Amino acid sequence: MNNPVAWFEIYVEDMDRAKAFYESMLNVKLEKLETTEIDMQINMWSFPMDMAAPGAAGALVHIDNFSSGANSVLIYFSCEDCAVEAERAAKAGGNIEKPKMSIGEYGHIALVTDTEGNMIGLHSK
Repeated sequence: MNNPVAWFEIYVEDMDRAKAFYESMLNVKLEKLETTEIDMQINMWSFPMDMAAPGAAGALVHIDNFSSGANSVLIYFSCEDCAVEAERAAKAGGNIEKPKMSIGEYGHIALVTDTEGNMIGLHSK
């Protein structure tokens, strides 16, 4: 069985602010995705992805009149050391909700809130 998550979207209200937050926290560069949807305005920026590698690809998404935050979905980003990314999140305008903690043989996690009110998870081995 493949990983059950095939794609993820994080809905945002201020794309420039959210893009700056995720690029700063994860130390990556997001790439503009072109959309063909004509009945609604969609702005999408993808996280770096290698379709041949394991794990899920995804994007930040802004759709007019669709609010971010409190969406009851928790995405975990893979990290070398989740404490480092949690600190970057705080410096980029987010909040550390739960600092790095052990999850036993599965490694460590930290929980942060982004600039749009979305809670996200950080995972390191």
